Amino acid sequence: MKESKRKTKAKLPDKIVPLSAFAIAFGFLEAIVVVYLRELYYPGGFSFPMKLIPHKIYIVEIIREFTTIIMLVSAGMLAGKTRMQKFAYFLIAFAVWDIFYYVALKLFLDWPQSLLTWDILFLIPVPWLGPVLSPVLCSTGMIFYALIILYFEENGIKVKLNFRELVLTVTGIILILATYVWDYASMIIRGGFIRNFTGLMNDEKFLKLSSEYVPVFYNWYLFVAGVLLILPAMWSLYFRMKRYQKEI
Repeated sequence: MKESKRKTKAKLPDKIVPLSAFAIAFGFLEAIVVVYLRELYYPGGFSFPMKLIPHKIYIVEIIREFTTIIMLVSAGMLAGKTRMQKFAYFLIAFAVWDIFYYVALKLFLDWPQSLLTWDILFLIPVPWLGPVLSPVLCSTGMIFYALIILYFEENGIKVKLNFRELVLTVTGIILILATYVWDYASMIIRGGFIRNFTGLMNDEKFLKLSSEYVPVFYNWYLFVAGVLLILPAMWSLYFRMKRYQKEI
């Protein structure tokens, strides 16, 4: 009877469906905003080197991105009960939002041309650059990581990363994030702009460099290294929790 109850409980939470619906709609909404922006500032198409948008619009974009993260975090916090559930639901909301943002752009603008097309992924604290494939792969991994956490949490097992899993995950994330900010961080450091970091958007020399910049190399080696650190952490977490589940 105990075994039968456990099998009945072993399911993923129903909240994933409405949360995913929210994230999909939010992804389309973000894409619609970008459609307007590109119509206003990039009517000839979005490509590098880029025409820079006005400073006040750039600030608005930073605020938009910041509020987007707040909304996704809030969705995760509302959906989850424990800290790990909240974190997992945030991962799902973010990942589904990100994937369907690109789906919507493809439907509306027939962009990106391929998964290897370069995009500006984020603006805080510096522009993040990378091929579209990279964030899509990250989002897919985030969904799997979240599902592992939610599978056990929703079936009465408190999930907690051990020290090794935490170190592997955090180190992998840092390596992947480094691939996105590498270009602009290098430009800022090599150009001696770091002393005027808060005033970069008013620095004519930096703006000229940015307007002429064309990314040509994405560090897939560093990206893969980051992924190869995170995957063992996920593997370890799943089987460690699975063993614990059998013991109780």
